[in-house]
Order: sequence, then C-alpha cells, then structure tokens
Amino acid sequence: MTPRAIVTGGAGFIGSHVVDALLEEGYEVTVIDDLSAGDRRRVAEQARLVELDVVDSDGLLAVVADVQPRAIFHLAAQASVVASVSDPVRDCEVNVLGTLGVVRAASEVGAPVVFTSTGGALYGDGAPMPTREDRIPEPLSPYGASKWAGEAYVKTWSLSSGIPHAVCRLGNVYGPRQSPHGEAGVVAIFSHQLHIGRAPTLYGHGRPTRDYVYVGDVVSALLAASGRSGTYNIATGVETDVARVWSELSEAAGKELEPQLADLRPGELQHSCLDVTLAERELGWRAETPIAEGLRRTYAALVEAFEGDLAR
Repeated sequence: MTPRAIVTGGAGFIGSHVVDALLEEGYEVTVIDDLSAGDRRRVAEQARLVELDVVDSDGLLAVVADVQPRAIFHLAAQASVVASVSDPVRDCEVNVLGTLGVVRAASEVGAPVVFTSTGGALYGDGAPMPTREDRIPEPLSPYGASKWAGEAYVKTWSLSSGIPHAVCRLGNVYGPRQSPHGEAGVVAIFSHQLHIGRAPTLYGHGRPTRDYVYVGDVVSALLAASGRSGTYNIATGVETDVARVWSELSEAAGKELEPQLADLRPGELQHSCLDVTLAERELGWRAETPIAEGLRRTYAALVEAFEGDLAR
C-alpha cells in the first residue's frame, strides 16, 4: 500500500520542497494550506491541495481522518517577527492553536508529527553560541514565544499518546522559491533587489549574524526526523553576517550596489548560531551545502522565477 503523508503549509517555501521530496520517496501527499502566504503554483501536480486554515480544528480533523497519513509535517505558521509584534493574537492563533489542532488530529490516527520551530527567535540574544537545544528559551518576539508554546503542545501530546513527535528548530533557511516580499527571507529580498537594480537596506548595519541553512539540507533533516521523538537544531553551526550575504549575492549577480544601513527592527536578534551536534548524532544528518554555493544556486533559481513572473 502506498504510504500517505500530510504537509501543512505545503504551498510555502520550505513546505513545497518537502512535498517534492515525499513524492520522490513514493508517498501520496496531501497539502493543507490556506494560501495566505503560500502559492498553489508551488504545489506539485501529483499532490492534492486542500485549502484550509490550520486554526480550523474541525476541518483539520476531517482531512486527517480521511487521509490516514503515515506521517505529518507541520510547517504552516505565521512566520513574520514584525507581524507577530503588530498582531500577536493572530500569531498565537496560528502558531499555538493551529499546532494544537495538528497534534490532536495526529493522535486520532496515530501519525507522528514533525513540527518546524525556530532557532534564533527562540533562544534570544543572551544565549551562548553555538546554542544547544537544552538552552532555556528567552524569545524577544511574540513569534518566538508562540513557537515555544507550540513546541510544548507537541511534546505533551507525544508523551501522552506515545507517538514519536519531533521538533525541528530551524536556522535561517534560504533557497529557491523563497519569497522576496515582507521582512522575512533576507536572501530572497537581496536577490530581488539585485535583480531590479535597487539597493537594499541592511538592518543592524550589516553586522547581525545568522545561521543560514540551505532548504535542501533542511528537507533531508525533516524527513530524517519523522518517527523520532526529540528536539533538534537544524542549521550549520556557522555564523554569517548580513554584510557577507549581500557580498556573496552581489558577486553571484555581477553587480555592485551600495546598500542603505539602518538599525534593527523591534524583536530582531543581533546574533544567532545553533549547535547541531544532536541532529548529527541521533538523526545521522548534517548540512552539506556551503553558503557560497547555496547562495549562487539560490540567486540563479530566484532570478529565473522573477523573470517567469514578469512573463506571465
């Protein structure tokens, strides 16, 4: 019998790559996405798309009961730090109540969940780097707080049901299909600015560091975590500052633009870097894509997508 999987947020940047990987593994895939941030064009034709908000717990229960999945990958989220500051209630509804709905539905059919959480926004500025999973979170934004609360529900339902749910705390993910709109996804934003010849703004004056991890590496980690019980940092363990990201992308584009400099926005971190030792040991996983290679690959793919959008 063909195995089945559900991917919430499967029309999004990371989720659509998870869908593709599952299809390659021979799964029948159902995508749950309200398309508020996702794009149906990202969803592979072989997958089934159900347009649904994960906050709709009854609708979620019905879809999961119908599919009877072997695995659920929960990527649907309110993922903007700035939006979480301006509307913390909606942030809480999606990231906490939505996650609770997913693990409740999963328990009804005995399916393990892989929940994508955040690394940097969770640990806060005071954490030692690279930061291990046992560091007590000190989130600076409602987004970080809601992801932490979502993690708690995932762990609670795993303990009470005996189903091995996994939490994956992601670094700053970049790659093809990332949207350049909004404040999230600096690689996509910079790529778009380079493509149109407009200088971007480097918040924090280019000095903030992040742990940038290529989307293909993240996908392999999420698949490796399915059926495992634990909390894992999924990143590279390497700090890269914003100025270097801009420099590498500028080189890939063959353009020289002078960026604007500005202070960090509310809720944003100065530095973030994650310890990935546990994922290497328990999942047999490690990131394989060097940032220079990943940025070149990403810029080429994003430019192709930008030009395709203009041609439509």
